[in-house]
Amino acid sequence: MPAEGVQFDVVLLSHDHHADNLDRTGREVLAKAKRVFTTKAGAERLGGNAVGLAPWESAVVASPTEGVVKITGTPARHGPANLDRGPVTGFVLQSEENEEAALYISGDTVWYEGVAEIKNHFRIACGVLFMGAARVPEVGPSHLTMSAQEAVQFATLFPGTAIIPLHYEGWCHFSESRQEIEDAFKVAKMDGRLRWMQAGEPTEIEARNG
Repeated sequence: MPAEGVQFDVVLLSHDHHADNLDRTGREVLAKAKRVFTTKAGAERLGGNAVGLAPWESAVVASPTEGVVKITGTPARHGPANLDRGPVTGFVLQSEENEEAALYISGDTVWYEGVAEIKNHFRIACGVLFMGAARVPEVGPSHLTMSAQEAVQFATLFPGTAIIPLHYEGWCHFSESRQEIEDAFKVAKMDGRLRWMQAGEPTEIEARNG
């Protein structure tokens, strides 16, 4: 739980309509943010400080360290095409000073042609991928977030992009763990591209040529 009095400049919210993505405490945190970027449908439900971004739609925010940061919504699909779990979004962040080195945050999406299309719009220096191949009974065996193999597909299409795995531990609906991710990238000879985060610890990321 954030400390009392803490305010956030921006919250990037993949979607608002699932409790594992936005629970009661998370909703309380949103009130501490100056702006919340999410889907168009989510912004309508949340109201207040929420801003909806359609795919390829952008907004700019002031940063105390990076000048102006541009935030762009990206295509995302929360599951198989015929059984997706409602509208979700990803994001690309670009510093005004260095738009060529963009940060991609996948949100809760599988790998599909919409994600691949990002290649035509941005040079991604770092990709934060929501993995874990989440599964729920309502969708049967299909997964709702990227599998390790799909993350390898992303890394193959985006050579030189550092890969940060997230969203693979802490919930029972994850069907893949860190081990599956490490194994898949090792087989693909891209394990050197992975950057593992430690909760609560600042980490400096440097992209390398893949």
